[in-house]
This record gives sequence, structure tokens and C-alpha cells, in this order.
Amino acid sequence: MRLRLTLPFLFFLFIPVLVWSQTMKSPNGLLELGFELNQGVPTYTLTYKGKPVILPSKLGLELKNKPSLLDGFEIFELKHNNFDEIWAPVWGEESQIRNHYHEMEIHLEQPSTSRNLIIRFRLFDDGLGFRYEFPAQSNLAHFVLKEERTQFAMAGDHLAFWIAGDYDTQEYDYTESRLSEIRGLMESAITGNISQTSFSPTGVQTALMMKTDDGLYINLHEAALINYSTMHLNLDDKNMIFESWLTPDAIGDKGYLQAPGQSPWRTVIVSDDAREILASRITYNLNEPSKIKDSSWIKPMKYMGVWWEMITGKSTWHYTDDYAAIDLNSIDYSNARPNGKHGATTANVKRYIDFAAEHGFDGLLVEGWNVGWEDWFGNFKDYVFDFVTPYPDFDLVEIRQYAKSKGVEMIMHHETSASVRNYERHLDLAYQFMKDNGYNSLKSGYVGYILPIGENHYSQWIVNHYQYAIEKAADYQIMVNAHEAVRPTGVGRTWPNLIANESARGTEYQAFGGSKPNHVTILPFTRLIGGPMDYTPGIFEMDISKLNPENNSWVNSTLANQLALYVTMYSPLQMAADLPEHYEKFIDAFQFIKDVAVDWDKSWYLEAEPGKYLTIARKAKGKKEWYVGNVNGNESRLSNITFDFLEPNKSYIATIYTDAKEAHYRNNPQAYTIKRFLVSNKSKLSQFSAPGGGYAISITEADKSATKGLRKL
Repeated sequence: MRLRLTLPFLFFLFIPVLVWSQTMKSPNGLLELGFELNQGVPTYTLTYKGKPVILPSKLGLELKNKPSLLDGFEIFELKHNNFDEIWAPVWGEESQIRNHYHEMEIHLEQPSTSRNLIIRFRLFDDGLGFRYEFPAQSNLAHFVLKEERTQFAMAGDHLAFWIAGDYDTQEYDYTESRLSEIRGLMESAITGNISQTSFSPTGVQTALMMKTDDGLYINLHEAALINYSTMHLNLDDKNMIFESWLTPDAIGDKGYLQAPGQSPWRTVIVSDDAREILASRITYNLNEPSKIKDSSWIKPMKYMGVWWEMITGKSTWHYTDDYAAIDLNSIDYSNARPNGKHGATTANVKRYIDFAAEHGFDGLLVEGWNVGWEDWFGNFKDYVFDFVTPYPDFDLVEIRQYAKSKGVEMIMHHETSASVRNYERHLDLAYQFMKDNGYNSLKSGYVGYILPIGENHYSQWIVNHYQYAIEKAADYQIMVNAHEAVRPTGVGRTWPNLIANESARGTEYQAFGGSKPNHVTILPFTRLIGGPMDYTPGIFEMDISKLNPENNSWVNSTLANQLALYVTMYSPLQMAADLPEHYEKFIDAFQFIKDVAVDWDKSWYLEAEPGKYLTIARKAKGKKEWYVGNVNGNESRLSNITFDFLEPNKSYIATIYTDAKEAHYRNNPQAYTIKRFLVSNKSKLSQFSAPGGGYAISITEADKSATKGLRKL
């Protein structure tokens, strides 16, 4: 269904009034936007059910070496539009998405400079999106941003779930505090990372999740980050006003723009029900439809990898310990001594292929297969990898043929070492090499400080690089899973070959000292607002010292929690990250990972409270299978759900994988039970979740022959 209602009307030209205001309500009438031009300064407000969400907040941009676009405006034209459509994503948490909004398009004229600016607002039932647009004009052809001055004035000292503002990384644990406490907690919130550049004692990143004292949930983020610098938020903690803070380039500029053009959308998602924040699709709806006409080659998949053993230190990415520095133009690895710990050997990779094939996995990722890892990080080295040359102990042809014979698709790995220029020089060669060798999907990485020196991971130029790599990959029909890249902003709608990102603190940090037990109860409200995350779940052995005696890290999660992540941490690309021998030890629990879908017809958000708990049910796309995941925070609790998402008048078999009563993420994480029940859409479940725990449920239609002896729930 696609319905367009357009109701434009032209206002008087150049109205010289001191105060001009206009309001607009969401389709359901619960949200109200107010816009005001007060003595030439544009401001906006937002309320939900009469409660303030955004207090009067200024809009505009400060330019470098030119008069600003902050004030001195008059109304030039006003248009209202209504829009309603249903569109089908290539992959997603549902197979159809409704895009329904009321729009207000405000044309402003700055008489002193003869420049025009459009502010476009779209008000959905679940929130607001707005952006700046720069129409073609002679007095604003090319310009440089000194700073965007968009404000988000809060109505109180809200509870917030935040990570430090940083130009280079999002890989932090979340801090839960009042807004007024951010300044005092910032130093402890900035933990060690391979590359990081924080900028302010009150600067935080989006998506920012907050909860008000009167029960509103508010999320601030951005959508359609294209040819623009990434937005952070800097808090004036005396007045509780956030202001946009763009990531600078190497010389401090915030963006190079031209007219016609536009900014990304700034988004405010709001509800008095936390589940509605998770269900919001504003971020996708504010992006353009897919530019890939034939998307049949984009296929959600479940994969394994030679990766976790390297992250834990059990094995290495590099082949030899003989060299402290490597020059790929002259190195001869045939004369180097193998270190005996290299993970990407032909024999080891074939072992993983065998296990993946036996248990029905689609793909296998191998890291450390290519030359250069001995000297890959920390030296601001430009030519690090060539992305095509294997180590002597990785037989590319043999692996390719063996994987094909087993029905397993190999997944390529490109670590750039953040040398962006080197990657772009090699990109066509590397992508063609993938196609020649049967690799249709790619994990890319940008670990370390960006080259060229002085650039940041989230500046405009590097954002454009990530976009270039995605679009170039589409030319070769390659799916991209980008790690250490900019956080997603719904661009996966427009370029669905961007099948996943990392862009947050993932499972690997459990091997670097651990993440907070409630980390996975926050990520769906923050990082996943912009798109799917390659979180790499499925760790069954929590004691890392059993893999590497020199690593005393601990995975702060129960085994049942790890299963639930396949439902709660949405991604069309899901990894079973642990070693085959650990899955063999708990083969009955491993069955859920084998069964769970990666693409969905519909999702139901059953329970939700950021930082505390989350329960989601999903129906597998094109199948009569349902899966439920519950993840729990720091304290144990009883989860109470109903099965009313199931079809009525039918019987189903529910297999429940849950924490045992004595389970605990720290001292008894592998204590779980598996139970089977007969359920219907009238069934109810009250289920214990341990600290750092949870449960997972697979549901199939009941076959009478399989229901004998099953108790009804």
C-alpha cells in the first residue's frame, strides 16, 4: 500500500513579524510539534500527551568565514504534507514497515545575506525527524561548517544511558546516571581503547536513551548520515540543554557542504512505553528506499569463524614471530619460521568447515589468512595489507574447494588497520579477488587511528569512505559487515548490502576484561536503533583462562543469556562465535543456535526496561516458527509473558532453554535447563532469569505424534 497526501500552501513572502509560530500533530494526535520564529531565531518544541519532551530549542548552523545561519530569518514559504506507505525491507525485524507521518516544510529567508534555508519536520506517531536543507542559490554555493547548533532542551534531570562522546570509538560500557551526573562520571566512563578521542566532560554519543521522572522514554539519534560529519551531543548541565557537536576533520572543520544539499535527520523517539522505542522504525523511514534494484543476492546468514580463539589469545593472526617490521614489497615468508600458534591454517580452517557443515551453518569467517599481520597496528603505517596474498600455511585453493564441497560459503576478512587510503587503492582488486574465489560477504575492520594522520573515524571524509566501500561492494554484489566504522543511521535501507555493523562494544570485550552484565539490555535501546549489530554471541565457555592461561577475563553472561541474544540482538548476520569443542560439550543447548532464524516476518516486544530486562518474540520469515529471547540485567527477576502473538486455535510445542535456579553469570553461568511444553496463544509463562541471565524459546506447530506426554503451559 502506498498513499500520498500533499497539502501545500504558500505563505506571504518575507513576513517581517517579531514572532511567528506554527504547530503540527502526529497522525495519532499524541505528539505535537511547535515551531517558532522569534525575532529571526528559529526554535522548536515537542510534547507527548501534553507532557514536555523538548523545551524551546534553537536551530541553525554556524559557518566558517561567513555569516551564520542562526538568526536574522524571515518566513518565506510554508508547506504541509501527509504521507503514508507500506514498504518491504530486504531484511529486517518485520517483512513490512509502515512509513506514516505529517510533514511541515519551512522556507526561511535571511534578507541580510539573500540566503535561503529550509527546515523540514516529519512527525510520526512514535517521534520526530527534522533536517536542514540548502536549496540551490548563488550566495550559498559552497560553505564550510564551523558547527551545527541544533539544540535539544530537556525538561528535567533525566536518567540517561550514555557513553562518552568520542571521535574514534563507541566501544564503551554504558553508564547509567542522571544528566547532572555526567560530568562527575566522565573520567571513569572513558576506559582504555585502541583508538579514542573524547572531546568534552559532558559530551555523549547517540543514540542516547533517557527516562524522565514522569515515565517518558526519550531517544536522541540521527538518520541518513550521508556526506556529513557524525553528530555527538554536548550537554549544558546547568540548563539541561544538549547541543549538537559534529566530529571535526584533521584541521578542525566540521563539514564541507554545497547547495543543493541537506544535513542528516535529527531524531527524537518518544513513548511512555519502553517497548515502543524498540518498535520504532523512524530511523529507517527517514532513509531513502533501496538503490539496489535486484537484491536477490543479499541473503541473511548464520556463520561460524576462526576468530574467538584469536581474540582470547589461544592463537594468533600472525604467522611468524621472526620480524618486528614487515615490508610486503620485499618479505619472503617462505624463509620465516611459523610461530606454531597461527589460527588460519588449512588444517584448522577445515576443522571449522567440517563442524559448520555438520550443523547446517551458512558460512565461515577466517581472520589472519593474509600476509602482513606481524606489523599491522600502531605504527601509522600506510601499506599494511594487500588483501589478496595468503600466508604459506593457508592454501586458498584447497580451502575454497573444500568449503564448496561441504556447502559452506567462505566469508572474507579485510582489516584495514585504519589506513583508509591504502584500502581504497586496493578495493577493486580485493573485491574482484573475492568474486573470483567465491566470497560473497565481507567483514571489514578499521582498528587504530585513521590514516591520513589527524582524521577521525567519524569525520565527514571518513564517513564518505565507509559509504564508498559499501556502494563499491554493491557493484560486485558483496555484502558488508563493517567493524569499527561509524554507527549505523538506517542507511541499510538504502544500501541493504550493509548487512551488519559492529560499531559498539561487542562480545570481544568479554575477552578483554568483560562487559557489564546488563550491557545487552541497553544496546537494543541505543546502538541498534540505527541498524543491526554483529554482536558475535554464542559463547558457552565463560572462563577465558581455559583457552589462554594468560588471560583471566570472564564472560559476564549465563549460557542461557547467550542463546537469547540471537533474538534480542537483531542482525541478519549472526555468528556462533565460540569454538566447536565448546558447542560439542553443550550440544543440547547448541540446538537453539542451529534452529533460530536470522530474518523475520514480525516482532513483538513483550517486556522492556533499559538496563534491566528485555523480552522479544519474533516469527521467522516465511515459516511457522517463533522464537523468544529474554536477557536480564544485574538482578534476578521473574519474567512474565503471554503467548498471544501465536495464531489462535492452534497448538504449539515450546522448547524453553533457561537458567537453572542456581545460575549466576559469575559463579555458575553454565547452569541451564531445557523443558518442553504444549502451548497456545492463551498460554502464560512466569520464568526465572538469573543475574546476567535469561532464557530462549523455540516454538513450532504441534505434530500430534510429538505431543504425547507434554504438559500444557
